[in-house]
Amino acid sequence: MKVTIIGGGGRVGSNAAFALQCAGIVSEIQILDANPEMAEGEALDLLHGASSLSDQRIYSGDYDRARDSNIYVITAGLRRKPDESRLDLINRNVDLFRKILDSIREAGHLNCAKFFIVSNPVDILTHLATETLQVPENQVLGLGTMLDTARFRSLIAQELGLAPTQVKALILGEHGDSMIPVWSSATVGGLPMAGMKSLTPNLQKTLFERTKGSGAEVIRRKGGAGWAVGATIAEVVHAIALDRQQLLPVSSRQRGKAYGIRDICLSVPTVVGRNGVIEHIEIDLWPKEMQGLQASARALKDTLAQVR
Repeated sequence: MKVTIIGGGGRVGSNAAFALQCAGIVSEIQILDANPEMAEGEALDLLHGASSLSDQRIYSGDYDRARDSNIYVITAGLRRKPDESRLDLINRNVDLFRKILDSIREAGHLNCAKFFIVSNPVDILTHLATETLQVPENQVLGLGTMLDTARFRSLIAQELGLAPTQVKALILGEHGDSMIPVWSSATVGGLPMAGMKSLTPNLQKTLFERTKGSGAEVIRRKGGAGWAVGATIAEVVHAIALDRQQLLPVSSRQRGKAYGIRDICLSVPTVVGRNGVIEHIEIDLWPKEMQGLQASARALKDTLAQVR
């Protein structure tokens, strides 16, 4: 399986490439960037480590060479400023994103490819991709709240002294200010967290607020996220490559099956496999969670209306 990372010379794209290389599941990784010299350098650096990691073809290239890609991972975009919300990026990133989509379309051969959007604001850009690429909607998905969910689980585990891989808890809705924590279905080792006395309402609020502010915290401390987002990108790519039928909080076009939400891209529990988005799953939510998810959809629709 061939993966082309558009924006692969940047922090997020290069970290995603390294995560894909370490796993050794995809057979081919192409690095594409507006700065060809940077793309060549990243590809060369990855290639130098190939003998210690996995047998893959790794190289830099252009849109014509990307024509036979199975998955396009789009990470290109302007970096979020420390005090800027993800949705504030929309006016600075939409024009760039549309140019990238035009370049992909001009290169052709899109029928079977999957388009995985990572650039922010990811929900809005994923929606624009579904309207622009002229491929079935199931072939377009965004990172959504995958990174938020990973942060949420890891922070819960750290606070409660638990194994991170045993903590299962979701962030749904927008990847941004209106995201919602889903405590109603949270588990550890298969057991409900709702029964844990140490997980008080105040602690729940603290953990969610820290999760919500994690992006700005990382930007403030080191300039931008990299390793964690690279790992979550690889998780989605591998779900497609291995047809895992994995339930993930990715962003995709909603058509009313989950929670009655329509005509916007946001994160709900989604089955992901070889065909991309396979199914949206509606799990029971507490009333306040349902209200939050509906509010998140409205907020995104309001923003989307501003860019048309």
